[in-house]
Amino acid sequence: MGSPGAEAGTKDPEFLSTLERGLRVLKAFDEDHPEMTLSEVAARTALPPAVARRCLITLVELGYVGQHERKFLLRPQVLTIGSAFLASMQIEQVVLPPLQGLRDQTGDSASLCVLSGAEILYVAHVSTDRRFRVAAGVGTRFPFHATSLGKALAANLPEDERAALLARAPFQRFTERTVTDRGALADRLALIAERGYDSALDELDYGIVSVAVPIFGQSRGAGKRVIASINCSTSTTRISQDELVRTRLPLLRHAAGEIEASLKRWPTLEAALRP
Repeated sequence: MGSPGAEAGTKDPEFLSTLERGLRVLKAFDEDHPEMTLSEVAARTALPPAVARRCLITLVELGYVGQHERKFLLRPQVLTIGSAFLASMQIEQVVLPPLQGLRDQTGDSASLCVLSGAEILYVAHVSTDRRFRVAAGVGTRFPFHATSLGKALAANLPEDERAALLARAPFQRFTERTVTDRGALADRLALIAERGYDSALDELDYGIVSVAVPIFGQSRGAGKRVIASINCSTSTTRISQDELVRTRLPLLRHAAGEIEASLKRWPTLEAALRP
């Protein structure tokens, strides 16, 4: 789990490699790797063991990482990093009300995400009591190509950025319906850009259907720029894909308009969401 952008290419002369490595260590822990030995951290981050050890010792001293026997694990202190973003960017005032409105009107889960590399990153999420095998929440990441949220974002990127994403193909297959081929995905994104939304059925996991629309901001000197996307997601046992699109799409577009209007009053949040 390296960080190519930090290891290659031209960096700002004030770029702090030590800080980058420490953050790389923090990001190495996830659902599949909740605790790791020093050698496992070094392998997962592509750092020399001595460097990984210094990073871990520092993070332990700061309270972000703990130790259990020979293994390292994250501590609750890391939550302060993400909670500072949510509090300072007024997420609850700007984003949550329209998403809660969607949930209350439809009974679906509703989310807002941004693009992070070739993944989507959930910034806001309101859920129902229904249980999915694929759980989502603030901070959750999924590959963009297997989600309606990700494809609604990717379809509206500038051409060079969209091409860079597609160059990562072939993509991981999660179900028989996952689009993994570069050409097929390019055709799908072109259709999404034309119609203004995407709907996914059984693409990330079986039994999940969703529909998503993009959120646009005002990029300085360049007009509108896609910065996020929102969706409604539910179980296929509740509703068909056609019915979901027919009934949810108008509500999603209205919610997107509300968020875009609010972002004009909260330029700091728009700047934070902008790629």
